[in-house]
Amino acid sequence: MHRQIRALLDAGHEVTYVAPFTYFNVTPAMGLTAIDVARQASYGRARAALKRGARGADLLIVHDHRLLRALPYRRPPVVWDVREQVTAKQLARAGRRHRVITPAVVPEATLVSPSPPPGDTRVVHLGRLSAERGVTELIGLAERLVPHGIRLDLIGAAARDVRPLLRDAQRVGLLDWFGYVPNRHALRMAEGALAGLSLADDTVGVLPTKIMDYMGRGLPVITTPQGASLVEGVGCGVVVPLDVDAVLNAVLDLKEDVARRVRLGAQGHTEARLRHHWPDHAEAFVRRAESWAGVTRHALAV
Repeated sequence: MHRQIRALLDAGHEVTYVAPFTYFNVTPAMGLTAIDVARQASYGRARAALKRGARGADLLIVHDHRLLRALPYRRPPVVWDVREQVTAKQLARAGRRHRVITPAVVPEATLVSPSPPPGDTRVVHLGRLSAERGVTELIGLAERLVPHGIRLDLIGAAARDVRPLLRDAQRVGLLDWFGYVPNRHALRMAEGALAGLSLADDTVGVLPTKIMDYMGRGLPVITTPQGASLVEGVGCGVVVPLDVDAVLNAVLDLKEDVARRVRLGAQGHTEARLRHHWPDHAEAFVRRAESWAGVTRHALAV
C-alpha cells in the first residue's frame, strides 16, 4: 500500500486493491478502489473477488502464492510479487506462466526516516508470526529476557495455530503482542528498540523485508542465516542460528556494548538511505509495471 500502490497512484494510474480491510480494521486510502475480502476466503470467493478486481485492468499483481490457484480464467497479464517464504519449485512453476517480481527485478526497499539511536529496554519483531518464522523461539526468548529488564514487542498478525501461544505469553506478562499494525505505524513503533529480530528458518525464501525496515529505522539486526548476506555485507547486525540461547546472547551483548549498538544501527541506516529507500526505486517499478501491461503512463489499471 505505502510503496507499490502509492507509486502507481502518484503516477496517475487507477488501482483496485483486493484485501481483507475489515479483518485488519483498515480504511482504504483515498484514490483507491477497494474490494474487501475475508482473511481466510475460500478459493471460490477469492477467485470471485479477483475476477471483480481484474475486470477492465491491464495488469494483475498478487502477493500471495496461494492466490495463483484462484486466478480468474479471463484475466490480464499476472505478476507474482514474491515477498514471502516459498520453495524453488513454486518459484519455477509460477515463472513458466507469469511474471515474477523478486529482489533482482524490483529491489527490496523500505521507507527510511531519521530515527533515534537504538535503546536498551526492548527488542522488536515486525511482520507475520508463524512457527516457520520462529514463534516458539521468540516466546522462549521473551521469557529469558525478563530477568534482564528487556521487553519483547511483537508487531504483526499471527497464524491461527500460534495465536493461543502468543495470547498465553502476553497474559502472563512475558511479551507484548500488538497484532496487525499498518506498516507506517509499525515502523514508528519499532524506533528506538535495542534490536530488530528476523528469526526465520532456512528452508526457503527471499530476504525478509523486515530487515530493510529495521535498517531504515536505525536498529541493529539480529537474524538467522536467511538474512546473512545483507547483514554481514553491510555490517549492520548479528547472524545467529535459530536457537534461543544464541539470540539471547546476541541481545545481551548489544545491551552491554552501547558503542557497538549505535554503530551497527547507524551503518544499517546509512545503507538503507543510499540503496533501499523506496522513493528512489518507485519510478523504475512503475515503468516496469507499464511495460508488462503494454500500456503507457496514465493508462494502466491494476
